[in-house]
Amino acid sequence: MNEEASRASQPNTELTEPDAPQHDPPKAKEMPGDPAAPTAAPLDSLALVPPWPATDTDRQPESESATDTGSPARTTYDPVSEAVADLAQRVADLRAQESALKQAIADLQTTYTQTVQAQLAEAQTAVKRLMRESLHDLEQRRQTLQLSVEQLERRQERIRAEMRTTFAGVSQDLAIRVQGFKDYLVGSLQDLVTAAEQLELVPTPAESAPAAQEATASPAPVHPPFAEQTFEEQAKRIRRLLDQYRSQPDYYGPPWQLRRTFEPIHADRVADWFFTQGGRGAVRSLGSRLQNVLVAAAVISILHKLYGDRLRTLVLANTPERLGDWRRGLQDCLGIARTDFGPNAGIGLFESPESLAIKAERIQKNGDLPLILIDETEEMVSLSLLQFPLWLAFAPDLRSRGISASESRSYL
Repeated sequence: MNEEASRASQPNTELTEPDAPQHDPPKAKEMPGDPAAPTAAPLDSLALVPPWPATDTDRQPESESATDTGSPARTTYDPVSEAVADLAQRVADLRAQESALKQAIADLQTTYTQTVQAQLAEAQTAVKRLMRESLHDLEQRRQTLQLSVEQLERRQERIRAEMRTTFAGVSQDLAIRVQGFKDYLVGSLQDLVTAAEQLELVPTPAESAPAAQEATASPAPVHPPFAEQTFEEQAKRIRRLLDQYRSQPDYYGPPWQLRRTFEPIHADRVADWFFTQGGRGAVRSLGSRLQNVLVAAAVISILHKLYGDRLRTLVLANTPERLGDWRRGLQDCLGIARTDFGPNAGIGLFESPESLAIKAERIQKNGDLPLILIDETEEMVSLSLLQFPLWLAFAPDLRSRGISASESRSYL
């Protein structure tokens, strides 16, 4: 190697001859058992001496080649190249894994997008179906409400037309009656003044003493003078109450005050009973027990305004079911309680006229005022009931029963 270094330091390049004894390259070691091993070094093992100084990297292959000149082919071990090749293989594997992961992620994103879109489409379809069903239901309800509103409006117009017609007719009839009553009242007052001037108004002491004793002995029975024309103040009060019940109904008034709608047809029945029949007579039934109860409730309310707790109402009906209808109807129309019904309460319910007459006599003896109400199902009225000052009977409508005019006259 010293010789090779000295040759490299020379300025001219010389080719070493292979047959020089001092420059023979070392023979390659023969491998045992290898018959094909060469006996002489090949020409490829001759080294060329470069004209520039040799470096360590240049000298290392020469030394290696000098030791391996006896082999048929030179093999070099480069760990850097193997490491680079290993790293390149690993990079290729990682890139393949990256590509596979990207493809898997893309597939998952596609599947997720498709799933979300399918669920969203199903939800939208369900919402649309629900909205259609809800709108259909609301449309049906709206149509039903419109029909109901139209029916109520038609009914309201019909009632208003009937009220206008009925009010006009009743007003005219009342005006005629009031004018006739006024003329009759003026004449009666003139006759009363003339008769009073002819009477001796100062009684003698002997006659006044027995009368005072009788008055203190027992309370005098009450006889309401509804039919007397001189009872002007009480008649005016009754008419005011009737107008109030008809025009200004109070549905939340105090007990014993009428709380229901009072039509002109009901007012006619009550006014006829007060002023024409004098509180003792029968009125034509309105075709329904509830309507009859409404008329009776108006009478009770007016008399309770006039006489207060002294008024005792007695109802006569032949069955407990009908008495129950009367109790519920009066309780609803007058706003009274269940405790107001009973033998010793404000309203008594009776099935037989005999027991009712006995109770009415006791009430009169106590100085109170009995009012007898007779249901329309009572075809015959006991004469014992006609002795009392106030009784109201509801006569059945014979025309509704199919009775002719001649039969009705004979029936009456």
